[in-house]
Amino acid sequence: MSNILIIKHGSLGDIAQACGAIQDISENHKEDEVHLLTTKPYFDLFKKNPHISNVILDKRLSRLNLIYLYLLMKSIKKYNFSKVYDLQNSSRSAFYKKILFPKASKDIWSSTETSLPEGTRKEDFDKDSVLFRFDYQLKSSGINTNHTLHPDFSWSSSDISQIKSYYQLDKYILLFPFCSPHLTSKKWPYYNELISLIKEKSDNKFKVVVAPGPNEIKEASNINALCILDNGKALDISQLAALIKDSSFVVANDTGPAHMTAHLGSKGIALFGSHTTPFKVSIERENFKAIQAPELSKLSAEKVFERLSKIIF
Repeated sequence: MSNILIIKHGSLGDIAQACGAIQDISENHKEDEVHLLTTKPYFDLFKKNPHISNVILDKRLSRLNLIYLYLLMKSIKKYNFSKVYDLQNSSRSAFYKKILFPKASKDIWSSTETSLPEGTRKEDFDKDSVLFRFDYQLKSSGINTNHTLHPDFSWSSSDISQIKSYYQLDKYILLFPFCSPHLTSKKWPYYNELISLIKEKSDNKFKVVVAPGPNEIKEASNINALCILDNGKALDISQLAALIKDSSFVVANDTGPAHMTAHLGSKGIALFGSHTTPFKVSIERENFKAIQAPELSKLSAEKVFERLSKIIF
C-alpha cells in the first residue's frame, strides 16, 4: 500500500468542481491511502469526503517563512508519497514541487504543467474549461475518469432540519446576491426587483431566502428576503450545501455557492457578465444553467424571472 497526495487549496467553487477528480483518483488507488492537502476553510469539510483517508492542513503562510515551510515539507515528506496529484495548479503548488520532487514527470507529479499536450502552452491550455483540464490531466497520468466531468458535491451536506424548522422552510427560492468586494463586476444589481416579481407572480407559494457568508450578514439586510442564519452566525459550508440541495431554485452571481449548486444537482441559474464564460468555469449542468449579458446592469429582472418561471411555475 502506498500513500497518495492530492493538493487542493480552494476556493469554494473550485472545491466543488474538484470532487469528481478526487473521486476518480481515489477509485484508481483503492489499495492506497489517499491524503489531501488543503487550507483551513476546507479542512473540516474534506474530513467528510468518503474518498479521502487523511486531510493535511496547509496554513499557506509566506514562502519567506522558512520555519513554517520547513515544518510543512517535513510533515509531507514523512508520508513518503509515491504520487502527487496537483489539482490546484498554482504557483504555490508548483513551488512545492520544486522542493519535494524537482525533476518529477507526470508519473510522479501530476499537474497541468507536467501533462500539457505536446506543443501547447499552459496559457493556451488554461483557456479550456476547468473540468476538461482536470480530465485531460488525470487521463494523461493514467487515471480512468468516470466522475471528473460530473462532480458530485452531495457528500458535503449536513442535517439542517432544526434550521429549516425554525424558519419554517418548505418551498423556497434561494438567492446569492453577494460577491467578494474586489469582484464587483460579478454582482447583478436587481435582486430586490426579482424578489418583487417572484412574490407577485407566485402568490407567495415560495419563500425567498438568502444565506450570507460571515462578512455578508450586514449587506443581507438590504435584500428583501428572509436571512437564514444559525444562531445569528453564517451557515457553514455543509449547512449551506444542505440548504441549497433542499431548495426549489437558486439564483446566484458567479460565486462559490453557484458552483456548489451546480454540483449538488440542484435547479438554478447563475448570472454572468463579461468577466468570464459559463463554459470556461464548467458551471452548466443538467439542472443548472447560466444567463450571460455583456453588462450585468443591462440584464433585467424580468428576463431572469422569465427563465426561472419556466422551470418552477
